[in-house]
Amino acid sequence: MPRIIVTTDPVSSKLTSETPVLLDEHVHSVHLSTDHAAAQLVERLAWAVKDAESAESVHKLERRVRTEQRARARRLKSAPPRSTQPPTPAARARAGGPLAA
Repeated sequence: MPRIIVTTDPVSSKLTSETPVLLDEHVHSVHLSTDHAAAQLVERLAWAVKDAESAESVHKLERRVRTEQRARARRLKSAPPRSTQPPTPAARARAGGPLAA
């Protein structure tokens, strides 16, 4: 039976339980038999496509945030430990700070 499926752009062509399906509709020629029926089908299809675009935008943003968080964690992990000692007067002078503590 003919079928229309609208989903976000999956990594593979196989649908999984995690793949968001925004429209899964069996169609028949009667769905295109009149202008009114065809307009209703196209309207449902348009809603599903807009929803898929929104879902992809959210997914891309979440993926970018996770990538940035992992990169920040790696930088922090590889950074040398900060000294817990107060800076010496010479170090403060090099940094342009006050000489007296």
